[in-house]
Amino acid sequence: MTERKPIENRYDFTILFDVENGNPNGDPDSGNMPRVDLETGNGLVTDVCIKRKIRDYVQTAMSEESPWRIYIQNRKTLNRLDSEALEAEHIDARPEDKDFAKEIKALKKDNPELDRRLRDYMCANFFDIRTFGAVMTTFVKGSLACGQVRGPVQLGFARSIDPVSIQEISITRVAVTTEADAAEKNNTMGNKFIIPYGLYRMNGYVSAKLAQNVTGFSDEDLNLLWQSILNMFEFDRSAARGSMAVRKLYVFKHDSALGDAPSWKLFDSVDVHKRDGIDIARSFGDYVVNVNKELIPDSISVSEMVDGEL
Repeated sequence: MTERKPIENRYDFTILFDVENGNPNGDPDSGNMPRVDLETGNGLVTDVCIKRKIRDYVQTAMSEESPWRIYIQNRKTLNRLDSEALEAEHIDARPEDKDFAKEIKALKKDNPELDRRLRDYMCANFFDIRTFGAVMTTFVKGSLACGQVRGPVQLGFARSIDPVSIQEISITRVAVTTEADAAEKNNTMGNKFIIPYGLYRMNGYVSAKLAQNVTGFSDEDLNLLWQSILNMFEFDRSAARGSMAVRKLYVFKHDSALGDAPSWKLFDSVDVHKRDGIDIARSFGDYVVNVNKELIPDSISVSEMVDGEL
């Protein structure tokens, strides 16, 4: 693993982020409409969506240099990245070889530590593997135990505090694709889906034991994770996500690696509700956020990483 020391404390955290006149996470199975809970009408954002934004921020901020490289990238061949670990161990076998699994099995007989060494190489070089874990199909194909790495940082789905209103906006396109289209029409019609306003809450978890026993996730990695969460929408602007922002980030630090209280008790201490007299929220100022510190054990510290105080 890396020479950096893995984290020694367990953490839980809550993110509050909002969207204004945008689509935070379209569903490709529903024409890219914003995701919603069909029973309650609350908006949803997947963990995969937020992990992508964290990865993109790290890739932008750290310039693809080890140990901050990103494993899961757009149109990046994972087998090629996996092969780097094989090359580092001076292994000539390649995933495309017909007898790849047999070759790896024979190598493991001579080197019982091969699984760990390959895993440690990938964790040492790729931030998102150290953080979220990964399924590395090359190693799975070779029947290596390191093919599936469980990361210490896990996220749940984000859910809006209140039901969201999905609106379909018609748009026109003046550009035409072909000469025939240019002769027959001046423009084409399209549509886009927006949520006028939604405040979302996402809970996350950081396991010190998985950091210590598996990936080597360090305090330096943890600081970059907080930085990435706070800035993940700043470098992800688009027509659909022009007004998205992280409004609050509450971090609960336990006094031990195993933790001093169940996560749900800590999350229950953060109460978010609309202000009195507000029927339909249209800004973050329409909400009140309170942290009941009486529900938090003395051995757990809580910090608010946007405003910096509680």
